[in-house]
Amino acid sequence: MSQPTFGPRWSSIVSEGWRSGLPDLQAASLTLRELQVADAGALFEELNSDEVSRFISPPPANVAGFERFIRWAQAERVGGRYACFAVVPESRSAPVGIFQIRVLDPHQATAEWGFALGSSYWGTGMFMASARRVIDFAFGQMGLRRLEARACVANERGTGALRKPGAVCEAVLHQSFERDGERLDQGLWTILREDWLFLKSVSRVAVH
Repeated sequence: MSQPTFGPRWSSIVSEGWRSGLPDLQAASLTLRELQVADAGALFEELNSDEVSRFISPPPANVAGFERFIRWAQAERVGGRYACFAVVPESRSAPVGIFQIRVLDPHQATAEWGFALGSSYWGTGMFMASARRVIDFAFGQMGLRRLEARACVANERGTGALRKPGAVCEAVLHQSFERDGERLDQGLWTILREDWLFLKSVSRVAVH
């Protein structure tokens, strides 16, 4: 997984239209919607396994912790600093993961994005279907120009996922992530709005 964050450290606004509430984003066989406090139990079950959390900052340790995180996420969205979508398969009402966008520099229209999905849904196409819609939202409705993501170099699944929508590794951040007393290198992966729009146009030409 790419590095999601479960705590405060954001900047201020980029654009304001989404501050009153995140829209539902429809993708193949799933919906991306704003987190609700009632999602806490499902997220705890999906994201707290060692397999999912190995290369990310530790998620909340219990359901109450996820409830606090969701309330915080909603408050940060009102402030225009953070957007977090729940990933809900069409066969369920509860989420199986999250995609988040946090504003780093509103003046440079730069943000960091991260994601985590329950391991049962790895390799199902759910990541790419969700990523396309979230990136479109970031560059369209949020008005961003640059998305960054950090992923541990050792996390081959996470770095492979980032390559799929066209992210490029700009740098290796040596020993920039600590987990369980171990210092790990991270790659800094970026997508620029103009590159994303170009890739989408090429994809449409290829399809047609």
